Amino acid sequence: MLFLDQVDIQGKRIIMRVDYNVPLKDGAITDDNRIRASLPTINYLLEKGASVVLCSHLGKPKGKKRPELSLKPVAERLKELLNRDVIMAPDCIGEEVLNLAQNLKPGQIMLLENLRFHPGEQKNDPEFARELARMGEIYVNDAFGVAHREHASVVEVTKYVPKCCAGLLLEREWKYLRKALKNPERPFVAVSGGAKVSSKLGILNSLLDKVDRLIIGGAMANTFLQAQGVAMGRSLVEKDLISEAQKILVTAREKGVSLYLPVDFITGTSPDGELASGVCPYQDIPQEEMALDIGPATHTLFAEVLRDARTVVWNGPMGAFENSTFAQGSLNLAESIAHLDALTIVGGGDTDALIHKAGLTEKFSFISTGGGSFLQFLEGRELPAFKALEECKQ
Repeated sequence: MLFLDQVDIQGKRIIMRVDYNVPLKDGAITDDNRIRASLPTINYLLEKGASVVLCSHLGKPKGKKRPELSLKPVAERLKELLNRDVIMAPDCIGEEVLNLAQNLKPGQIMLLENLRFHPGEQKNDPEFARELARMGEIYVNDAFGVAHREHASVVEVTKYVPKCCAGLLLEREWKYLRKALKNPERPFVAVSGGAKVSSKLGILNSLLDKVDRLIIGGAMANTFLQAQGVAMGRSLVEKDLISEAQKILVTAREKGVSLYLPVDFITGTSPDGELASGVCPYQDIPQEEMALDIGPATHTLFAEVLRDARTVVWNGPMGAFENSTFAQGSLNLAESIAHLDALTIVGGGDTDALIHKAGLTEKFSFISTGGGSFLQFLEGRELPAFKALEECKQ
């Protein structure tokens, strides 16, 4: 695919896909990280004398105009961050909007209204994509968060614009993840956490062909322990995936991948509980208790497994970290990874939130802005956004 520095954008009108799907509370943005992530590309375009038409979705309006999901608060925040005016379009397609786009002067920015106010966006509708393409002379995709979506503004639009390229953020995502998976420095350690094995099966199987060591924590570790005959009390276990977990354990052995599971847990009666019941070895979880975080012996074990790692990819917390009672294991792991002399890559919404909570964002090599896209990339699946940009180049 083409990158920004390979395209002549001087004085051109750019239609740029961004990911401004930010959390809102009472109409106010509670986390502007996704907006900030787009600033380097926007500033680069403005410095080159381009005019910029930004497009994004917000929430799930299901093809209907819902005022509470308008991108107006985003336009206001963007205006503050860029310290320049941002025109808010009344819609994302139509003659009125096209007229506004065509009259933009070099250095001006316009934000289109929520793409998902139109059903054509999620249907990857050619007519909707064609209308969108009229807004710019060059298409720039800088939205890794939707790179796994076959939507009109991600895929179909590339067929109707003379030139397409990846923005600076998308380029960084592609290069970092590709470097980690295609040619990693070794030892390469993957850390997989979170609640469900079901959402990570493809990733775990894919990683077994690439990594030297695999750490599994979070509630998904419960299924693996039960697959080895360990009684997990009232802990979350995906019983229908026990045979799959057993297969992964066997495959890891056959491929010479060292696989590590928790050896002790912080237990409690509920993920929402204000007090933990205590620490217990994995073999001794009481019948009425739940494993809700990794224990201190597990932290020591995982830290030792990571000690000489040269590449680390981490997705998913080690426990019910939203509750501070059961967050310590995840925070300890974040601290351990943050201080490694290694390429350290983190992805997924929960893990991203955890790193911010720990105040360690500057200590990681790269924090991916994608949730589903990051997981699909790890799984080795082709992302529709990358494929569309490659085909556009040809």
